[in-house]
Formats: sequence, structure tokens, C-alpha cells
Amino acid sequence: MTSSQDSLARLAAVIESRKIANGGDPEKSYVARLLHKGPDAFLKKVGEEATEVVMAAKDAEYGGDKSKVLYEVADLWFHSMIALAHFDLTPAQVIAELERREGMSGLEEKALRKAEARAEQEKGSA
Repeated sequence: MTSSQDSLARLAAVIESRKIANGGDPEKSYVARLLHKGPDAFLKKVGEEATEVVMAAKDAEYGGDKSKVLYEVADLWFHSMIALAHFDLTPAQVIAELERREGMSGLEEKALRKAEARAEQEKGSA
């Protein structure tokens, strides 16, 4: 595992420890509070952070501070990791999915997803 994967795994473990089922206290932990409030709370934060990434990138494109893009992407990743934890998914699974796509063109990957979705629909209607 690379050190960046180690960092993500450590952060994922902290987030996991903040789940109410694992003793997380919504009165003492921001992550526990978001998880306790449920998907609407943390998904709203994911949406807000994604918008802030777009705004920071637009600013950077026109001479603004590029470091703000990093800051906002870090916030987006963090809140996305809370969503992953809620659904019992891990950053390692995201990395595995990205590795699965490696070497495949984006157009190929999108076509494959569409074909798989069509096959699932046909299977469900049969």
C-alpha cells in the first residue's frame, strides 16, 4: 500500500470510529454528528463542497489562488469518505475501481456501464 493509501486508510478508520455504533458521540464529533443526522446531512455537505471545488477552480483559472482548489478538494474527499463509511465502503474500494478502469478510455468505460445497466434492466423485466 502506498503512503497516500495509508493516509486514506487511517482517515477512513477514524471516520469509522466516529459511527454511533462504534461509540461516536454526536456532541463531541463533527463526523459523528453528520453520520447521526443521516444521509441528507452528509450528502448536502458533499454537494456544497463539490460546488466550492468548482468555484475555486474557476477562480484559479482566472488568476486566483490555486491552493484553494486543493483545500476544497480535500473537503470534498473528506465528506465523500463520510458517505463511503455510511454505506460500509472504503477508499481502497474506490482505488480498486479506479485501477480497474486504468487503461480503459473514458468512452469505453461509459459504454460498458451503459451496456451493463441495459443488461440489468432486461434481466429485471424478464
